[in-house]
Amino acid sequence: MDKSYDPAAIERRWYEQWEQRGYFAPEGDGEPYTIMLPPPNVTGSLHMGHAFQDTIMDALTRWHRMRGDATLWQPGTDHAGIATQMVVERQLLAAGTSRHELGRDAFVDAVWKWKQQSGDTISGQMRRLGASVDWERHCFTMDEPLSEAVRKVFVSLFEEGLIYRGKRLVNWDPVLNTALSDLEVLSEEENGHLWHIRYPRADGRGQVVVATTRPETMLGDTAVAVHPEDDRYTDLVGLELKLPLTDRTIPVIADDYVDPEFGSGCVKITPAHDFNDYEIGRRHDLPLINVLKPDASLNDEAPEAYRGLDRFEARKRIVADLEQQGLLERTDKHKLMIPRGDRSHAVVEPYLTDQWYVRIAPLAKPAIEAVEDGRIRFVPENWSRTYFDWMNRIEDWCISRQLWWGHRIPAWYDPDGGIHVGLDEADARRRSGLGADVTLRQDEDVLDTWFSSALWPFTTLGWPRETKSLQRFYPTSVLVTGFDIIFFWVARMIMMGLKFMDDVPFRTVYIHGLIRDGHGQKMSKSKGNVLDPLDLIDGVELETLVKKRTTGLMQPQMAPAIEKATRSEFPKGIPAFGTDALRFTFASLATTGRDIRFDLGRIEGNRNFCNKLWNATRFVLMQTEDRTITPGGEPDAFTTWIRSRLNRMVSEVETHLGDYRLDLAAHALYEFVWNEYCDWYLEFSKPTLQGDDEERKAATRHTLLDVLETTLRALHPIMPFITEEIWQRLRPLLGIEGDTIMLQPWPQPDQSATAEETGADPEADVEWLKSVIQGIRRIRSELNIPPGKLLEARLQAGEPGDEARLRGFDEVFSSLARISSWRWADADEDTADCAVALVGSLKVLVPLKGLVDVDAELARLRKQLAAEEGLVKRSEGKLGNRNFVDNAPEAVVTQERERLSEHRDNIENLEAQIRRMEAVRGD
Repeated sequence: MDKSYDPAAIERRWYEQWEQRGYFAPEGDGEPYTIMLPPPNVTGSLHMGHAFQDTIMDALTRWHRMRGDATLWQPGTDHAGIATQMVVERQLLAAGTSRHELGRDAFVDAVWKWKQQSGDTISGQMRRLGASVDWERHCFTMDEPLSEAVRKVFVSLFEEGLIYRGKRLVNWDPVLNTALSDLEVLSEEENGHLWHIRYPRADGRGQVVVATTRPETMLGDTAVAVHPEDDRYTDLVGLELKLPLTDRTIPVIADDYVDPEFGSGCVKITPAHDFNDYEIGRRHDLPLINVLKPDASLNDEAPEAYRGLDRFEARKRIVADLEQQGLLERTDKHKLMIPRGDRSHAVVEPYLTDQWYVRIAPLAKPAIEAVEDGRIRFVPENWSRTYFDWMNRIEDWCISRQLWWGHRIPAWYDPDGGIHVGLDEADARRRSGLGADVTLRQDEDVLDTWFSSALWPFTTLGWPRETKSLQRFYPTSVLVTGFDIIFFWVARMIMMGLKFMDDVPFRTVYIHGLIRDGHGQKMSKSKGNVLDPLDLIDGVELETLVKKRTTGLMQPQMAPAIEKATRSEFPKGIPAFGTDALRFTFASLATTGRDIRFDLGRIEGNRNFCNKLWNATRFVLMQTEDRTITPGGEPDAFTTWIRSRLNRMVSEVETHLGDYRLDLAAHALYEFVWNEYCDWYLEFSKPTLQGDDEERKAATRHTLLDVLETTLRALHPIMPFITEEIWQRLRPLLGIEGDTIMLQPWPQPDQSATAEETGADPEADVEWLKSVIQGIRRIRSELNIPPGKLLEARLQAGEPGDEARLRGFDEVFSSLARISSWRWADADEDTADCAVALVGSLKVLVPLKGLVDVDAELARLRKQLAAEEGLVKRSEGKLGNRNFVDNAPEAVVTQERERLSEHRDNIENLEAQIRRMEAVRGD
């Protein structure tokens, strides 16, 4: 076994073997356990959110596979309409052409070619993360079987009246010229302005002032609204106002939506260009006047002076004209949330256009009931409230997109505008009774990507055909996803599953938090704080990291600041931590919280954990290879203790995995491996292994191997690579059959050698011994006594039987505590010259005379005491400053109070040590 743990040397090798040997396919007759991979964009690459989520799913998959379940983790990718079309369009522009020059069919062919050549990046990256998905079942949302299912669902919903075409307000990207889902719109606070505009009364008896952040949309105003209880404007309701820069008048209406405290309390209502205004318009039956073209330039509904102008150019001219006419009261600087398309970064417009919609209320009702009656449960449960809140306010779903890449809507128009829907044109003609003489034109739009994704749990298993996979693996067991797509994906899968499978798509929805950086900030390219999980696995040089973070920024002016921050945070780049350390870090972060801070220090600590496990294994192998290994007879106290601890760990890990608390499972594994097996049991075993009792030595070797092998199986779901590598070394020594740890049975608690069976409590005895040893080690540490220096020990007081208990552990106690001799001291013996550690009522005493340079130690302690007193004085000064306490952030004040308490404790401890040293000197 190599001296040092090198993850790069083992990870790819093991993954290739696992995949080639078909270990990821569901096997056996056990209970089916199914997880659907949320399909990542085919254009994408593995980001921290993917890696975190995939770690959770893979840990659950590997755990159930080891439990003997017929386990399927279904992989696949989404065609990502907008993202993929943009990638290929950029390539065409770079080659001097465009999709419009190619034409639709040739462009779609070009996208398919791109997909085949470079569209599966994320699948390779998932392999690096160790994802044990069944690659033989990999699906793509544009594969023909899935596309057939999409068309069938569309036709079925249309014929039931649940899909219709209508004119409504949508999120519109004026660069891509398509509607967007809410998830494709990113809103961030930006600097802007609030323009206060005078609207004259039509009767010439004054004016009202309205405030707007988008002056260009005023040309489409159809009312001004006030709050019905706002006494300032009660008399105005029902009157007409002159709309500035136009020849129209508009009414003053009263609506509860208006905030009397905002601006003047008068709000312009533009139903065709604002979602809230749209709802107000519906309540008051206001006309909808759209003044924008698809590219966001002004159309012929606007006054002639502004027609054809880009919206932002029109804004400048409108503001200038208002000012010239004395209608601009003032302009204020104003921070506001600006919606931008996540792909084009263009400012998104609410836009009135014809689109296809799903009539959602009939589908939502059974989906709400499925969660209410417990057929689906959310983990953590509080997310069900979020689900209900949205589902009870749900609106019809816009499913059409003005793109060429995607599932083309299976609807055809006749020359009179009639709509004919079918699985293909021939089917549409048959359903409508149309002959070949009627010319039909297919709808140009494609379906929203979320439409096909909503069918994912059953179309990936073969629907609409009644396949064996569909019968066995639907409903699926658990959906693992982030809270940000509960509305866009989770709810829609529930609705579609109930509609077309007459059953829920999954039994449990496990909602995890979102990964943020170490400062709690959202990871984004614009902030330059993104971490690439593969960089954490394989390492990355500083210059490469800087280039990755500053290339392609939406705001290039941010590059210098991002570069500076990157160089400060990662002066030497990022070292290679390996996959297992990253996965263990993700598991330890999988709490029930909404936001998860990723601190690089944690993955460094977990790389050390891997090293600890590796080095412990090397020690065990050196003690066991080519040696006699037998279970032995009566277990000693240390064997009983470590097996009891192992049983407890295995039970805790199983419970925590079943509760989706990977963080608690990781903690239990870490504590057992590091603190109990490596730090204590290996040390307990050394005196026996160095002794002459061959039978005890053989039994101890077996315990070392057996406990380690069981631990590896418990660790495997989270850390698959290092556990496989080590397990292969242990397998022949223990005579275990099987080719891989991943198909070994999940460990079960071993009830042998318990306290009840032995008639004693060896676990309590060993814990007591640990406390005595730790007491001596603490004295050694506090007094800076070299680890190699042997100590004399005295013990005093304690419980009846303590002396006999310690004599039974004499060999181990003397070895681990580095004791030359020990004895029991009388109750009246003078111990003033001894350092003392308390273990319950037992006093552990170490005589100090001749052991330390008392004068030097006193000088060191007094110097440290003076420093601590200075820190106390500094903290007391800050906390006594009312200005600091009242104005500093609460977290900063709390931290300062905690520091003061810590410094006071340090002073108390130092003073006790000084008194002890003075007693040794005879002061």
